[in-house]
Amino acid sequence: MGSFFIEIVKPSHYDDQGYVLQWWKAWIPSNSMACLYAIAQDCAARRVLGEDTEIMVNAYDEMTMTVPIDQIVARIRSNNNQGLVCLVGVQSNQFPRAMDIARRLRAADVPVAIGGFHVSGCLSMLKELPGNLQDALDLGITLYAGEVEEAFDEFLQDAAVGTLRPIYNKMNDLPGLQNQIPPLLPERLVKKYDGKISSFDAGRGCPFQCSFCTIINVQGRKSRWRDADDIEKLIRANYAQNINAFFITDDNFARNKNWEAIFDRIIELKEKDGITIRFLIQVDTLAHRLPNFISKAARAGCTNVFIGLESINPENLAHMKKGQNRITEYRRMFQMWKEHGVMTYAGFIMGLPKDTPQTIRRDVELIQRELPVDVLEFTMLTPLPGSEDHKVLFENGTWLDPDLNRYDLEHTTCAHPLMSPEIWQKTYHDIWNWYYTDAHVETLMRRNMAYGIKPVRIWRLCLQIYGAMRFEGVHPQQCGYFRLKNPKERRRGYRRWPTVLFYPAFAAESLVKYVRFGLYALKLHRMRMRIQKDPRNKHYMDLAIQPAADEQDDLEMFDLNAAARAAVDKAKRQKAIVAASRSKDLSATPTG
Repeated sequence: MGSFFIEIVKPSHYDDQGYVLQWWKAWIPSNSMACLYAIAQDCAARRVLGEDTEIMVNAYDEMTMTVPIDQIVARIRSNNNQGLVCLVGVQSNQFPRAMDIARRLRAADVPVAIGGFHVSGCLSMLKELPGNLQDALDLGITLYAGEVEEAFDEFLQDAAVGTLRPIYNKMNDLPGLQNQIPPLLPERLVKKYDGKISSFDAGRGCPFQCSFCTIINVQGRKSRWRDADDIEKLIRANYAQNINAFFITDDNFARNKNWEAIFDRIIELKEKDGITIRFLIQVDTLAHRLPNFISKAARAGCTNVFIGLESINPENLAHMKKGQNRITEYRRMFQMWKEHGVMTYAGFIMGLPKDTPQTIRRDVELIQRELPVDVLEFTMLTPLPGSEDHKVLFENGTWLDPDLNRYDLEHTTCAHPLMSPEIWQKTYHDIWNWYYTDAHVETLMRRNMAYGIKPVRIWRLCLQIYGAMRFEGVHPQQCGYFRLKNPKERRRGYRRWPTVLFYPAFAAESLVKYVRFGLYALKLHRMRMRIQKDPRNKHYMDLAIQPAADEQDDLEMFDLNAAARAAVDKAKRQKAIVAASRSKDLSATPTG
């Protein structure tokens, strides 16, 4: 009886000081790792390498642990090199770290494959292979582009006999998701995430054409979805491990053509079988137009929704090819989610061609006054490999930062026509403080009280979202609880301090940081307790939560520029046409 090891590694990312970002508990689980882990376990159960070969599967998320590279090398080398390390879900900003891990493995002649959005995006959008991918090939690393559901058997068999090809490009063979192996992680990994949260994709693909997006060029623009039976199966499998919280990773769940059947099945599990789950979904700004979408989402267990707001300026939206975002519907859209008790996140992209610090701050202040969104997550406009933005700049020979580690949506990576790199970077850090003022956090709590939602939920979100940037200095999507640092894993080119010096300094740094964080948490807690005792909460009202029609002339957002005024005029014309059509239908209806 022989054996073959599959070592699945989700690499992390280097911070600005060259240390690997790692946490006692991370916040966002990796769905790519969950998918590959489940597929690999299925391969093991089916003995795809033969009845005499036992497949052993291990998985590591570097965000929550130090990857035991030496142990992996020893395990595979002692097994006659029968094994494969799969670096999965590698985004562009994680590619440098993935390469550093791969170099150590390849130095020991261990087979390595890299897959994920960076490889897939580059191969799907660029005519020529970029230098960083060629560097990987030169090291003998296999590159995998696309999805593995229908190709992993063959890939694994090639690895077992030592015939892995340099590149596997499956971008033109995107599989259907019905009856595929559902993503699943073991409890020992899931408990390393906040609140034992796991993830799954109910579908893939998005029909829109946002120029900054990599999803549409990697997963396609056609909706592919899992059946309700598949979703029930994965929920039951996780529930058996006491896991009932999920991040549904569909880039736009509202465009999953099977959304209603999936919600109905989750509701049935809840109401008939007592299997209650809670989850976060991502949607576009038109999801509220789908009949019953919001009500069924809330009934199924949606507690938080991430919405791709991106901007309130129609000029910026047009530049991003985000024509589906209609500023005239923003306020009512957010109100509908709040009326169903759902906490709202929204993405805001800064650094569009006409942006300046002044216009960005103006837009943030308008959002504070006029939209009932709970928390904003800010990102820099970044030409991510795999996006149309990157393709245009790359093929035009425009300067792009060669350090992929900076492509994390937090750093300047290209030139801006109106802001220097220093001003652009400073504005990114300032924008978080502009939105999360104490006064606005209090407003958010009062708004939620008016909707019958406990302000403790705002307290938690502000500590998590704003606290990540203010105290940890990283975007919330890369954050977690209690930072860990391994001085031995510092990026090449940075000084590695002796252990006797490093750990006392790190302990002091952590103490100061978490005392500051604790004091901030205490201040917001006292604010929350004061607001909860205020009898006026039931009658609180401001412009953002005032009942609204589709368009209102009294919003400053609608008079921002000529494009905003044109958007309002278009909405009014469309509303008039619909009203006239309904009136005509009613007049044509015979009466008895």
